[in-house]
Amino acid sequence: MKLTLGFSPCPNDTFIFDALIHNKIDTEGLEFEVFYDDVETLNQKAFRGELDITKLSYHAFAYVANQYVLLDAGSALGFGVGPMLICKGNPEELHSKLKTHNSQLKIGIPGKYTTANFLLGLAFPNATNKVELVFSDIENAVLEDRVDVGLIIHENRFTYQDKGLNKIIDLGDYWEKETGCAIPLGGIVANRNLPLDVQHKINRVLRKSVEFAFANPKSGLDFIRQHAQEMSEEVMYKHIELYVNKYSVDLGEEGRKAINLLFSTALEKGIIPKVEQEIFLGPLTP
Repeated sequence: MKLTLGFSPCPNDTFIFDALIHNKIDTEGLEFEVFYDDVETLNQKAFRGELDITKLSYHAFAYVANQYVLLDAGSALGFGVGPMLICKGNPEELHSKLKTHNSQLKIGIPGKYTTANFLLGLAFPNATNKVELVFSDIENAVLEDRVDVGLIIHENRFTYQDKGLNKIIDLGDYWEKETGCAIPLGGIVANRNLPLDVQHKINRVLRKSVEFAFANPKSGLDFIRQHAQEMSEEVMYKHIELYVNKYSVDLGEEGRKAINLLFSTALEKGIIPKVEQEIFLGPLTP
């Protein structure tokens, strides 16, 4: 059975999926046609229902939960992994301006439906002057004064200081202090049109792929490097350590609690619509 699969070229995703797409594990008869896209492009593809399996932002998932179900394996949740607001100028001054009732600061964001933008809306509900950019362009947009503030994700956590930029706030840290939970960033979902046994097979195979990656961390090095946009090996593995953890193997009770809290908070704030479907993969009926 051949399935379409979308994930980002970022090291955490290539690390997770390497064994699965390169047959380093038993894929139980599944084959995959792979599409590499940034997370907002994957979000948009999910809105159109284009892929059988895809990575997407938890924010975006709320809008497609009637069409996709969340797998237990493959998610990016964690502590100290959140998006960050950065600037070229004085961070304290800009933080105050973001808090004002009619803040007109121009903010570069990595996509409307990213979890990063969701967290920005929670922390600074009046900061609405946003420009959507590809995540890897945001640092330069700040440096070139095309935006006043940048909302960065992924490996840019490790590079912004080298470019002389300053942190205004770590929005992951903000979420953790508010809730005590890990921040759910992105998950892997399967189309609900697929038979339930196939959904479970995908989840099993994906879990095996993550476990293989943890057991053989250098196995996918060439594949990871090929897609890592000239990152050094040190930065690639820092990125992986940050975003791939126990929740990537299995969400577990803690992970599910964090996701439910994210959704209930977002619904309460009017950021997402009410989700009618059970979002988590249900048990196989006997």
